[in-house]
Amino acid sequence: MAMHVKKGDTVVVIAGDDRGKTGEIIRIDAAKGKVLVQGVNRVYRHLRPSRQHPRGGRIQKEMPIDISNVLPLDPRTNQATRAGFRTGSDGAKQRYAKKSGETLGTVRKATR
Repeated sequence: MAMHVKKGDTVVVIAGDDRGKTGEIIRIDAAKGKVLVQGVNRVYRHLRPSRQHPRGGRIQKEMPIDISNVLPLDPRTNQATRAGFRTGSDGAKQRYAKKSGETLGTVRKATR
């Protein structure tokens, strides 16, 4: 089944502590229903001293958020929009922005 977002999409967070932030999708875990968005849901990871990190310290990294908490960014209006699916004139399945009708990208190429 096709999802409403893909890796590389610019998305808007619609729920949670980072509500309203935008970022690019780095990774999608379809089995768990989670996405990793650049610059969103950042946490500190505390490291004890080791050979790779001799001084130890804290590093900041992104943690996954639920896929239902993000919406793709409409390319025409730069606002969050729901994604719909339609078949293009060449027979390929496409995602499109429900607000403006703008194409968000091809999901599957035509098989014929």
